[in-house]
Amino acid sequence: MPFTPFDLSGLRLPNRLAMAPMTRSRSYVDGIPSSLTALYYAQRASAGLIITEGVQPSHAGKGYMDTPGLHTDEQVAGWREVTDAVHAAGGRIFAQLMHAGRIGHPDNTGHLPLAPSAVRPAAQIFTPNGMQDVPVPVELSTGEVEATVRDFADAARRAVEAGFDGVELHGANGYLIHQFLSQNANLRDDRFGGSVEGRIRFAVETARAVAEAIGASRTGIRISPATGVQDLVEEDAHEVYPALVSALAELDLAYLHLLAGPSDELNARIRELWPNALIVNDPAAAHPSEAVGRWLPRGADLVAVGKYFLANPDLPLRLRLGAPLNEPDLSTAFGGDHRGYTDYPALALHPAGEPA
Repeated sequence: MPFTPFDLSGLRLPNRLAMAPMTRSRSYVDGIPSSLTALYYAQRASAGLIITEGVQPSHAGKGYMDTPGLHTDEQVAGWREVTDAVHAAGGRIFAQLMHAGRIGHPDNTGHLPLAPSAVRPAAQIFTPNGMQDVPVPVELSTGEVEATVRDFADAARRAVEAGFDGVELHGANGYLIHQFLSQNANLRDDRFGGSVEGRIRFAVETARAVAEAIGASRTGIRISPATGVQDLVEEDAHEVYPALVSALAELDLAYLHLLAGPSDELNARIRELWPNALIVNDPAAAHPSEAVGRWLPRGADLVAVGKYFLANPDLPLRLRLGAPLNEPDLSTAFGGDHRGYTDYPALALHPAGEPA
């Protein structure tokens, strides 16, 4: 089943294996991806769907060092080289739009991070001066929240201009959209806070704006319910996420990307409520085959794989043949040059198509 085709809102995928978004921190000049980035993604074009590393929709959305953007013409041109290379290799690629929110530092960005509320997370971040505590963020005004929604929509338009097949909104892993959902990061008393309806509003309005900008069939969103990442508290996740998923379902988006959380009950409830394609990323799985065997029978349409796609550019072929996998070297995951980026070997095959 993982090697059967799938129709993703009109986009034909040759298999059910997605490349999960993974920050690689190799956009060294003004957030512009390089030719090395184009090679990296093109090498992995056999994925059913590639979802890029997080891409900031505005300079204000940047949190980490050397991450790419989609808010300048030069960045669009850089991404066009990437998407052209992926499409030439037969692949399909979505850009993940990620506003880091309160996860950032002035040494990385030149400004204090922005957030739903001025609540500092108990977290540290890597900067040019080493690991530092994340500072107290600046609370976004209501007007600035609305402007941020527009930033996401503008970045989505630029993504299409850059040749992407669609975009994924990063509503997971403790970043801005996720911060709005949580109880301890969102202390607002305007329409973007307070009740469950208020806390899900930013996610829903952002998804609606992006869908209106580029089409719902080109729009996905990632969530990570109750995972406790980046110092977020979600004790009411069993109330928040069914409300969020039900509201998003009305938008007829291409897919929901679920980072499987600790509650099997909540994971199952999300599958029940979501009417369209579901991608599941299972951080607890020790091997891609384990994730595939667990989630496709439980209603996932695709399974997203992270570090093993990093280390195995031809992962679908290796899994189909039962071939050994390269082990990822996480010491080279962030920053650096081609080492640990484009130098992982593909499988050597005999002329008959069997592993050498």
